[in-house]
Amino acid sequence: LPPRAGGKILGVLALFLVVVWYALYREDGYTQLFYFPAQENKTTCPLGELEKKVVQLIANYTREQPLFLQLKDYFWVKTPSLYELPYGTKGSEDVLLRLLSITHYSLPESIQRLKCRRCAVVGNGHRLRNSSMGETIDAYDIVIRYVPMSHPSPLPPLPPHPRVPSPRLNNAPVLSPTQKPTTGLLAITLALHLCDLVHIAGFGYPDLANKKQTIHYYEQITLKSMAASEHNVSHEAMAIKRMLELGLLKNLTYF
Repeated sequence: LPPRAGGKILGVLALFLVVVWYALYREDGYTQLFYFPAQENKTTCPLGELEKKVVQLIANYTREQPLFLQLKDYFWVKTPSLYELPYGTKGSEDVLLRLLSITHYSLPESIQRLKCRRCAVVGNGHRLRNSSMGETIDAYDIVIRYVPMSHPSPLPPLPPHPRVPSPRLNNAPVLSPTQKPTTGLLAITLALHLCDLVHIAGFGYPDLANKKQTIHYYEQITLKSMAASEHNVSHEAMAIKRMLELGLLKNLTYF
């Protein structure tokens, strides 16, 4: 072949290899190396779309129930709760009565006025470390985040709006009261009942073969040490991945 023709063929071949290489890495939607944060058109709002998708996963899903506990849930209650937190309030009545006397029940007016509630649920996974997600997360209308007060957060502090989520939101049958969902999964459940669009960040667990990688960014707990806990992190990971597949959630980090 003439040198010029050979050069063109090599150029096309190189471009083809780059495209294939890129496609292979992008095939896994949760790959860290080639992750692009989900981008939404701010001029449109998927009103009603989330509810249609959630019922595919939660058969008795409804938004008619109150999001947060109220004092009237305890006064004049004839039938006490059968389950402990987070499925019920058994054993926590006195503490909750004192807590509910100083907290609010309704949504802030600034949230009630929103035509579309775009929410970010921020977990405490190790993937949040050095992610530089603060500015992206701040752009959402509502940020749901749980941060232990004894540990520093890689994200800037948020103004507190204390509420007590209702156990009714965990409306799946209680098959094993000894196994409890993590705070992160509870936060996602709350968002699915509150928001029109839900994005998550800082969720996900290390590979099962990785015994040394920590689960949280702030402590040295590994999957091995979680084996005896009351949380079934393997099942939770499967549940969150299923939510991602159904389009209930979109991921701002990798899972």
